[in-house]
Amino acid sequence: MLVEGLAAALVGAAALWLVLRPVFVPPRPKPPVFEPVDPEETAKGVALTALKEIEFDRETGKLSDADYELLKRKYTAEALEALRAEREESAPADVEAMIADRVRALRSASATAPAVAPACSSCGPRPEPDAAFCSDCGQRLALGTVCEHCGARLAPGSRFCEGCGSRVAA
Repeated sequence: MLVEGLAAALVGAAALWLVLRPVFVPPRPKPPVFEPVDPEETAKGVALTALKEIEFDRETGKLSDADYELLKRKYTAEALEALRAEREESAPADVEAMIADRVRALRSASATAPAVAPACSSCGPRPEPDAAFCSDCGQRLALGTVCEHCGARLAPGSRFCEGCGSRVAA
């Protein structure tokens, strides 16, 4: 009997703790939920939506031509202002560094690019620098040989390298 009373007291205490726990223990703060901004709630979205609406209202006859012109000027100016502000926010901080990086990338790409584009005997030079077959007629392309000194591709029948000027072996 004593054991049964003790078990009932423990079960009752556990139930009481589960019921009263929210009162004594504060809840953990929930992490903030990231909700992306609806594009129509931005300044650009509002202006573009308004432009669509006034265009629709004009086409359905709900808006006079004079009112349409007035509203179109107003919302076009707002949309342009919002687009300019958006472009300025996404503009890179150092434009000069970006240009220098791009020039470096283009120079390194041109250094590794073949000196002579592959050519088809019937269609002529091909725009694809790494093509093995002509994209028009399907013939195997004449790729030429490679310079021993600089590694540049040599045009078929050439006697000198266009990249370094060295004499090509026959």
